[in-house]
Amino acid sequence: MLDSAMAALASLADPSLLIMLLIGTVAGLIMGLIPGLGGTGAVAILLPITFGMEPPQALALLIGALAVVHTSDTVSAVLLGAPGSASASVTMLDGYSMAKKGQAARALTLAFLSSMAGGIIGAVGLTLAIPLARPLVLSFASPELFMLTVLGVSLAAVLSRGNIIKGVSAGLLGLILGMVGTSPTTAEERFTFGSLFLGDGLSLVAVALGIFGLAEIASRASQRRGQKQIITLGGGWGQGIREWLTHWTHVIRGALIGIWAGVLPGVGATAGTWMAYGQAVATAKDKRQFGKGDPRGIVGPESANNSVEAGDLIPTLLFGIPGGVPSAMLLGMLLTYGIQPGPSIITEHLDLMYLIVWSFAIASVLGALLCFLSVKQLAKLTKVPFAILAAGLVAVMLLGSFQEGGQLGDLWIMIILGVFGWLLKSTGFPRAPFLIGFVLAIPLERYYFLTDSLYEGFDWMARPGVLVFLAILILPMIWAFIKFIRTRRKTNLDDGHRDEQPEDDEAPLKNSTWSLTASGIFFVAFAAALISSASFSPEARLVPQLVSTGGLIFSGFLLFIEIRRRLRDRTPKAGETLAEEADGIRGTQPAKAGWTLDAKFALKTFLWMTGFLALTAAFGYLIAVTIFIPAFLLIVARARLKVAIIYTGVLYVALLALPSLLPIDLPQGWLNTLV
Repeated sequence: MLDSAMAALASLADPSLLIMLLIGTVAGLIMGLIPGLGGTGAVAILLPITFGMEPPQALALLIGALAVVHTSDTVSAVLLGAPGSASASVTMLDGYSMAKKGQAARALTLAFLSSMAGGIIGAVGLTLAIPLARPLVLSFASPELFMLTVLGVSLAAVLSRGNIIKGVSAGLLGLILGMVGTSPTTAEERFTFGSLFLGDGLSLVAVALGIFGLAEIASRASQRRGQKQIITLGGGWGQGIREWLTHWTHVIRGALIGIWAGVLPGVGATAGTWMAYGQAVATAKDKRQFGKGDPRGIVGPESANNSVEAGDLIPTLLFGIPGGVPSAMLLGMLLTYGIQPGPSIITEHLDLMYLIVWSFAIASVLGALLCFLSVKQLAKLTKVPFAILAAGLVAVMLLGSFQEGGQLGDLWIMIILGVFGWLLKSTGFPRAPFLIGFVLAIPLERYYFLTDSLYEGFDWMARPGVLVFLAILILPMIWAFIKFIRTRRKTNLDDGHRDEQPEDDEAPLKNSTWSLTASGIFFVAFAAALISSASFSPEARLVPQLVSTGGLIFSGFLLFIEIRRRLRDRTPKAGETLAEEADGIRGTQPAKAGWTLDAKFALKTFLWMTGFLALTAAFGYLIAVTIFIPAFLLIVARARLKVAIIYTGVLYVALLALPSLLPIDLPQGWLNTLV
């Protein structure tokens, strides 16, 4: 193992690896500043660039971005009081308080150094996990691997904060969507409805960018105003370094908590940072300064949010269970390269494991250094209105989705799933279990049939490892069900839900009609899948029917609750005035009006995306960009004409030069094919 570690370190002397690591680090820092992107957006946007690369270069690029995305999201939290991601909101409590006192440099020093230390400690944790878990992983056979895939989907749904029924339903629907295409056991097509395009299944990049990227843009594109003037950095760099050294125990504890939060599927950076903040408060003798500029309230959470990403990689690489959304996409990339996480990656690709470790550690140091050098310039990006950023993000995301399959159909799928993702986000359905289910669908089915062919009946369930995994699966479900029953009378089923960062999945406005609509879509989708699977061969329909049946049960129960609540809300209560009945106790008229405005703007944004795609299909990508970008900037973002012209020109030149620099193809319109 030491030889593999040294060989991985020596491979980083390759200029191509170092360049990819640097590009990934810079891209991660920039994307960390943009609200709604974070690790999910960084990996999703960079993932298409990796197609055609060798695995080491691809991993260096993605790990470089993943390692530092939580380092830069602190800048806006400290200087503006507007965190770049949900996890950075914890740092905002004390960091922004320091900044308002003229101590922004001190707060950023604490944050950058803690993020760097958290990344290094996380890399060390991943290194130690390899030899410790190796005997266990090598003892796994197909039954254990099958149970691990089930655990990956189930725990992501059960441990996600919010409604467990919605979480499980989302995970099961992700499994169904992942089964579109060719069956891994019988090679027959499923859920393709005669379409050759669907025969190869859906693109991971299109699904991820649609569910998370486009949905986030539609939710935030109404933000036409930039942030207020940035607080000056002031002094305190040296003081921050000295304070950071005195609080080294909080750094280590926070990093360890982050690793643990990353190992647990569905927990993520947001929960990890709050857990680290909680332990800092609980162990402090003097708690009066927390929230008012206490350095302990910065170092703990900041070390945790970087180590979370390293913790995510432990179950992803060693057991094939993605700990979060970014690691789920990383798992999908490994599978496309024929690299199977689990026993095979330890025996056949150990050098890649250590390359990930080294890349994570080096990127953490490099990211902190770059932040120190460029914090003033990075902070300026946070002043740009999101509507202006949205124009370029849409163009980049659609281009990225095209790279995997080279088909415009992927882009249409991406927009459709973007609408669906916005609906999930707005109604409190967690999106992380959905994507994890999509990624694990084929491995789950493959391991199940391999297990079924090697064992008689259910004899495989008597294996010790399987029994342990069953206990791990059932106990959290029982506990979550008990909590659900206890809080049933006190909370609404649509209470805010946050799934894997960087996206904030708290339903901003609650409306029973939209929640009922989402539940109905889930029920209809599972019913359609169950009916369609009846025409498959017995081997090909077994798993889809099991998943569809489970989905019908959960979504049916959810639909029943939504209908009953809607009827209850319509029933006038004793003593309720006509005015109160008109407004509604649970959903007041202003809330419904707000929801309507958000829904209308989201719909308009998706129509703009559809128009851009139609232009691309007709005239080609470059012409579509020159029409869409200035129109979106002038009409939607209400930018100045000068800004629109410069923006469009820079983006056009960059896209024109991109194919000569990276293995990227630009979509060609049907008019171009006629010429």
